[in-house]
Amino acid sequence: MIIFKDIVSGDEIISDTWDLKEIDDTVYEIDCKKVTKGMDNVDIGANPSAEEAEEALEEGQTTVIDVVDAFRLNFLGDEASGTRLFGTKKDYMGQLKSYMKKVVEKMKESGADEAAIKKFQTSAQNYYTKQIAPNFKDYDFYVGESMDTDGMVVLLNYREDGITPFITIWKHGLTQMKV
Repeated sequence: MIIFKDIVSGDEIISDTWDLKEIDDTVYEIDCKKVTKGMDNVDIGANPSAEEAEEALEEGQTTVIDVVDAFRLNFLGDEASGTRLFGTKKDYMGQLKSYMKKVVEKMKESGADEAAIKKFQTSAQNYYTKQIAPNFKDYDFYVGESMDTDGMVVLLNYREDGITPFITIWKHGLTQMKV
């Protein structure tokens, strides 16, 4: 198994047990699932009635997004009110520019040539312009377990079906650790 860690914070972000879809050699998009966590559910084989099927979660149960839970990602904002840390594109761009500078420094340290760095910068800008900026209001923002906001901010959104959550992570902001 390969664990992908943020090159700035060192936080574990994702592993290869999830299906990483590489987009434009810039980001990985990973489809997630909402799962119920909490009290054990003992199935006695009975079919629930229509009313029971529509009931809310049992006491002590919560619905979580599998990747967010598995890698202990932390929501940037106030989940109770839905307030996000990055209320505007300008707020997010400040963090993203700072993070991208650190990624470029790490690329240089690892021996990446100028052409590879320029390609990364261009493709990251294109991805932001075409994917993130137009849908900015739909994203939630997460950071790794250390809560280091100088590190990678993981983006969470939903597919067109409105049901399937997915996260977006910056490919060049990751290191691999074999386990």
